Parts: sequence; structure tokens; C-alpha cells
Amino acid sequence: MKAFKKLFPDPTPIIGMIHLPTLPGYPGSKGIDYAIRRAVADLRVLEEGGADGVLIENEYDNPHRVAAAPETIAAMTRIARAVVQESETAVVGCEILLNDPRASLAVAAASGARFIRTDYFVDRMTRPEYGEFAIDPEGLLEYRSMIGAENVLILADIQVKYATMIEPRPLVESASLARKKGADAIIVTGDMSGDAPTVEQLQNVSGLGIPVLIGSGLKAENARTLLAECDGAIVGTSLMEDKVVDADALELLMSHVNR
Repeated sequence: MKAFKKLFPDPTPIIGMIHLPTLPGYPGSKGIDYAIRRAVADLRVLEEGGADGVLIENEYDNPHRVAAAPETIAAMTRIARAVVQESETAVVGCEILLNDPRASLAVAAASGARFIRTDYFVDRMTRPEYGEFAIDPEGLLEYRSMIGAENVLILADIQVKYATMIEPRPLVESASLARKKGADAIIVTGDMSGDAPTVEQLQNVSGLGIPVLIGSGLKAENARTLLAECDGAIVGTSLMEDKVVDADALELLMSHVNR
């Protein structure tokens, strides 16, 4: 709890998504310099709009890989470093999709990013197109220590969107286990991108001594209700217009957050 609050001192920090265009190694990529320009442009909009942090993801690398390719790790490191250097106020984080938290930690350590998000941390889950996801929270923390990245926070989803639990259990049990295994914050999502968790879900996992973040579905219309039950949010879909951050959408959201 202390590490997260030190990094994000605002009572309800908003972390805006930077969805990168297709990176080198995938068809249709416009190259690394184009990706950097797009990322920095989104950073500027998010900072000027009052976002506390930004989370860089390779959203448009399709199909996503379970384990990151070398060229993806290299590209993400270069882009994240550029965003870190250009950032004036926002805390920068990164996540390599679909789920490679070790690669995300390596990128963060090399670029100066301060946190990662991992979709799968303690829950055994599966998706038809990928099968069961490997989870190893102890190994992930050991790796973080091994590369000297103890200052990089791990924001961990629990029972994340799109996937099915192999061993179903109450959400609060996943939250408690994530805290026990060393997550610095937990993330609660709806069933898919753009769907928000319920007030009841957020209330069920509050009070465990670990920050709770909304990971999908926050928008101006529900911001005041949902943020009253948690410690912040990661926001992407509701802020996007033609795959980039829209300043007007951000201004509208922040007007409700700041109330």
C-alpha cells in the first residue's frame, strides 16, 4: 500500500492508456519512430488533461503472443524510454501483451518505467485461442529482484476480463492471494474492454490492505460512483478516438473525477 501511495499520492489516481500502433515484426508496422511519435503525442494529451500516470501497451500487435518476441521487447524498451524522458508529470508504466510480465519488468528496468501491469498473477485461467496461462508470482518477484527492479511496482489483475477461471473462487480470495504473493495493487475488470466492474465487486475486495484499481469501463457517467469504492483507475477505451487519446473525452472524465 505504501509503495503505491508514494508513487501515486493523489487519492484517486487516473492512469491513461497509450495504445501503441503495430510494432516492428508485425505486418503493417510503420516503424519504431512512428510509434514513438504516437506515444509521445498521447503522453502530451494525458499530461495536459491531468492524468497521474500512463500505461504503454502494444495493443495493436495482432495476434498477440503469450511470450514476447525479441523485437517486441526491444521496441517496447525504446518507446518506453522515450516516453519516460518526455514525461513531465505522469508516472510511466508498461505491459507487453498478451501476458509476459518478466518481459514487462525487463522493459521497465531498462527504460526507467515505474510500474507494470500483468493480466495473470495468481489465478489459473484459460482462453480458447491461447490455452492456460502460466502463473508464477514467486518467480516473478525473484526475477524483479534479480534484475534490480525492486522499485518497479506490479499491478496485478485478478480474474481478468476475457478469460475463464479454471479453479473458480470468490473474487475476494483472489485479491487476498495477490496481496499475499506480493502484488503492489490489484486490478478489477468487467467481462470485456469497456465493461466496468460493479460496485459490489469493488466493495468485496476493499479493506484488504492493498490498493484496488478499476481496470476497465471507467467513464464520466460512472466515475463518481465507482471511484468512491476504490483507489484509482486505468482508463483506455472511453478516452480513445481513432486509436489515439481524445482531449475532450479526457477533460470530461477528469471533470467528474475532480468533483
